[in-house]
Amino acid sequence: MCGIVGYIGPKKAVPILIEGLSKLEYRGYDSAGVAILNEGKISVEKCKGRLAFLEERLKSNPLEGSIGIGHTRWATHGEPSDVNSHPHSNKDFTISVVHNGIIENYIKLKEWLTSIGYEFKTETDTEVLPHLLDYYYDGDLLKAVMQAVSKLDGSYALGIVCSNEPGKIIAVRKDSPLIVGKGNGENFIASDIPAVLPYTRDVYLLDNKEIAVLTKDNVEIYTTEGMKVNKEVFHVTWDAQSAEKGGYEHFMIKEIYEQPKALKDTMTSRIMADNDDIILDKIKITKEDLEKINRIYVIACGTAYHAGVVGKYVIEKLARIPVEVDFASEFRYRNPIIDSNTLMIVLSQSGETADTLAALRLGKENGARVIAITNVVGSSVAREASDVLYTWAGPEIAVASTKAYTTQLVAMYMIALHFGRLNGNVTLEQYREIRDEMLKLPEKAQAILEQKETIQKFAYAHHTNKDMFYLGRGLDFAVALEGALKIKEISYVHAEAYAAGELKHGTIALIEKGIPVIALATQDELFEKTISNIKEVVSRGAHVIAFAFEGNDDIAKVSDVAVYLPKTLPILAPVLSVIPLQLLAYYTAVERGCDVDKPRNLAKSVTVE
Repeated sequence: MCGIVGYIGPKKAVPILIEGLSKLEYRGYDSAGVAILNEGKISVEKCKGRLAFLEERLKSNPLEGSIGIGHTRWATHGEPSDVNSHPHSNKDFTISVVHNGIIENYIKLKEWLTSIGYEFKTETDTEVLPHLLDYYYDGDLLKAVMQAVSKLDGSYALGIVCSNEPGKIIAVRKDSPLIVGKGNGENFIASDIPAVLPYTRDVYLLDNKEIAVLTKDNVEIYTTEGMKVNKEVFHVTWDAQSAEKGGYEHFMIKEIYEQPKALKDTMTSRIMADNDDIILDKIKITKEDLEKINRIYVIACGTAYHAGVVGKYVIEKLARIPVEVDFASEFRYRNPIIDSNTLMIVLSQSGETADTLAALRLGKENGARVIAITNVVGSSVAREASDVLYTWAGPEIAVASTKAYTTQLVAMYMIALHFGRLNGNVTLEQYREIRDEMLKLPEKAQAILEQKETIQKFAYAHHTNKDMFYLGRGLDFAVALEGALKIKEISYVHAEAYAAGELKHGTIALIEKGIPVIALATQDELFEKTISNIKEVVSRGAHVIAFAFEGNDDIAKVSDVAVYLPKTLPILAPVLSVIPLQLLAYYTAVERGCDVDKPRNLAKSVTVE
């Protein structure tokens, strides 16, 4: 939800912190700040607004020093303001802290600290931390950190500096992502790898309840109980340029255009034209294992949830195993039935989604096997699941997910096909047909991108509308859900997705003259029924853009704009049909003058409940 960066070494800290925060601004962008330690004194500069405002302040009020921590915020406790911005400090400015997460028991801690004389200036939960550290500090910062975190409930990633111990930064992780970058005579902390890539490719991926003590020449890692941890260095292999815009106006459009490659990369080495086996990395589920499974839960949030809806369709169709798809935020609170015969599939782009992690842990506590689908190697979801299947989408910076979603779809198809082959519900001939069509998806996705002008024109014609409706049946409805979410996320247009067959049951009352309706008609067995639903909204004045496969020319007879997708198997349609909906959301947001990559009130990785 928030971005943390820290530096200790021989160089000026401020430029490094600002550059690192610019790579993390997708995690929060309603305020930013830095604390710089120099000559035994901590200086803090912070302000409401985007990182650019902080940069301007630092030009007029430069802070010297080679040790510092920085933060870019997504507000949870306390409105965005200068005073609520991080870093937060104790009264004497001898301790400063940056924090990502939520301290759930902060009210109790604040009341206690207030009762013994500490004064609070902000509305944040974070401000209890520097005061708590101040209370416990007796000349040993590490000891004070261990004592303080033992009193905390909730999730947190912390970066801490202390003027009494000027040669170190201390970092703590619990349920919020944090990495340590290992350099040559310099070291770093950050919420995500791109922030340190200009300086090092060697990182430590901190586990839950670990504390890192950084000096410029050394990194030591401890448990919160004080036991030293020997940790392997993770070497980052992907190119730093993949986390840059590369000439595109926005990260989102860049990532939309990267989907053909992302799809290909996610399938590479797993399904191959000359091999009748699916290789799901290290996932070893045997035929006997699968026979014991009587229920599959697919658990996710937001866009990943919509990938899970598609997953339900394809697993039940290909493997004939009952599947329930659930919002991670709701799953734990309905007392789900979980046992050793349960399989859970959790989807999370970042691998740090708080609700998804909580659901995963509940599953494992009750004996379920858990497969994680994630894009981030070494993330919490990846480490805690029984098995992991990585999507190879590369870094996704825009808050609105695109390539992470389509690669999650491909991952779900591979799992469904593998299960169907294991239990005999998919014949070799059926498998080969689907496999061969899957391998053609990257080139067909590229062909869709070449039709962007049609989408742009529709977006231009309708970007002033306050409402839009998305319609589909079967898998098309699952894609409609994602299309509606995309346009809500980045253009702030009210949009709803409906199962087209439900129109008559109330929702058609919302259709009025001139309202845009986005209709999906890629499912052959439902095509005629969808045509009838389109006619229903057209007769009430809707302006329809419809998506169908090449050759289904009847779609043009009932819609104002027809977009034809390269022909593929109907079961694979979601991978292709979502791309024009992503483009529609993007171009609508651009026409409306919205901040495409950083939509209001949202952050990329939701690490708090």
